[in-house]
Amino acid sequence: MSECSDCHGCAAPVLPFPASTEPPKAVAVIGPPNSGKTTLFNRLTGLRQKVANFPGVTVEQHTGVVELPDGRAIRLIDLPGVYSLSPRSEDEQVAHDVLTGVRADTPKPEAVLLVLDSTNLARHLMLAAPILALGLPTLVILNMADDLRSRGGRLDLSALSKELGVPVALINARGGEGVGQVLDFLAGVMPKPAPKQLPILQDVPKCRAWAGHVSGQAAYRPPIPPKWTRRLDSVFLHPLLGPVVFLVVVVSVFQTIFSIADPSKDAVDWLIRVTGNWVAAVLPDSLLKSLVVDGVWKGVGSVIVFLPQVLLLFLFIGILEDSGYLARAALIADRTMAKVGLQGKSFIPLLSAYACAVPAIMSTRTIENKRDRIATILIAPFMTCSARLPVYSLVIAAFIPNRHLLGSFLSARTAAMLGLYILGFAAAVATARVLKSSVLRSGRTPFLLEMPSYRWPTLHSIGLRLYDRAKVFLRRAGTVILLVTVVLWIMANLPYSHGKPPAIENSLAGTIGRTFEPLIKPLGFNWKIGIGLITSLAARETIIATLGTIYGMDPESQQLGLQSAIHQDLTPGGAFALLVFFAFAMQCISTIAVVRRETAGWKWPVFQFAYMSVLAYAGAFIAAHVIH
Repeated sequence: MSECSDCHGCAAPVLPFPASTEPPKAVAVIGPPNSGKTTLFNRLTGLRQKVANFPGVTVEQHTGVVELPDGRAIRLIDLPGVYSLSPRSEDEQVAHDVLTGVRADTPKPEAVLLVLDSTNLARHLMLAAPILALGLPTLVILNMADDLRSRGGRLDLSALSKELGVPVALINARGGEGVGQVLDFLAGVMPKPAPKQLPILQDVPKCRAWAGHVSGQAAYRPPIPPKWTRRLDSVFLHPLLGPVVFLVVVVSVFQTIFSIADPSKDAVDWLIRVTGNWVAAVLPDSLLKSLVVDGVWKGVGSVIVFLPQVLLLFLFIGILEDSGYLARAALIADRTMAKVGLQGKSFIPLLSAYACAVPAIMSTRTIENKRDRIATILIAPFMTCSARLPVYSLVIAAFIPNRHLLGSFLSARTAAMLGLYILGFAAAVATARVLKSSVLRSGRTPFLLEMPSYRWPTLHSIGLRLYDRAKVFLRRAGTVILLVTVVLWIMANLPYSHGKPPAIENSLAGTIGRTFEPLIKPLGFNWKIGIGLITSLAARETIIATLGTIYGMDPESQQLGLQSAIHQDLTPGGAFALLVFFAFAMQCISTIAVVRRETAGWKWPVFQFAYMSVLAYAGAFIAAHVIH
């Protein structure tokens, strides 16, 4: 077998698949970005998958189990989307190390599924050369067969298979067409073409020429651009209309979230209250009853009620991403990013930060320019992540009436929510401008992005995405938030006096809150909000559980809902200040930890936490004194 792992001027034989019908134990799935690799991985593994990080790096590791028709199981390793195996980026390094068996923590794959976009074959074939040079049994999977046919493309599969010396399958991963051929290959029964010498060329231009030659030998005719893609891009990528459409899409998303999520949130809230009352009736009066009902049920339940809103947000993000629109949004954003010294590649991490800052910061590894990458890391937490959404929703619903501003298109609550998202984005842009004009000054880097065709998102793909996000949300509610709630309940019941717990304000938790109160009183916050700010360092949404527990244990407010209790306890200025504080503050230990790991030191995370905290305090102070 050749030792080649990329185009390095040598020749390597392509080995045939073993004659045995025993399936491999581990198979790697690899392909360029936007090739449909993850769609195929999800279809093959379904819910039998897990996500972690490769040890020692920030690249996510997706592994899953595919069951063959005869019941045998194979482990699939979904490698990062890459265009090359040259280890220049962390993604490419991980892909190279896994395929060559260098990583001790991951078994070397016994076979490879190479997923390429059949509509961009000449360009994507460049990845085939280094993969085939590894000498591993490989199935070349040409995805998006439906697009190739509908747009007039043509391909001779047998000629391509003969040219490459490996089996080739034409499939549609979204619809399931041709996936049976993949299962046949995994089972070891797919017919294999005779092996042949595969020329590995010396440099990128020659690799490109080789890819063109192979596609030419296979009589490949690229499909014409879709008519609807051309028409939609004439609007979505227009210098003036494009940003307007993007703004309309964003407003529509948030308006829909509020209009649909409110009834579903009320339904979940009703279910939690009913079950809580049932549990309270079943349990005898005791500390256990207080812990379960006043602590866990009211604390964790106050966070779970916002699950419908979080899932709706991810539903719309998934639709926009799978449809191909977000790639256009990145191109539009590149024009704005350039004005503050960043590039379009920074937009993707910043966009994913609206879900969570932790994976967003990890995804900055695709930015080659180190200074651009650090600047993106430093501003990513300003993006309004999904953990802030429950806080925003609670306070906005408590203080802003649900009246229409522009008919049914824009309500006051939607405008307030959108304003907070804009506020965070504006802070990020201003910070980036300051950083890129001073300590992180660097030259402009060209932005290259492959535009996928517009496609209808599938229920299967969106369903898996929502299932994963719900699992993450509920896991956090059942671990971090539950732990904080239990600890808070214990602190709220100590010290005992004459065999009874103290008044909530005289408890250990209340004492800590009242000690902290002078610092936050200028912001319009009381000691209860102070405790919430402390616990929210574990996770931003933990403040909801904290307030739910505190108000649930307070005799004066335990009969009120959390929204009513907040409205009674805060002034409008204090409520506005709380929103501004959460828009700017870096209230998440996980984010601090990942920034420290990504920047390999404490300098940048300490600076980031201090800067964002000062900005949050100053902004909240101004907000509290502007609105009375």
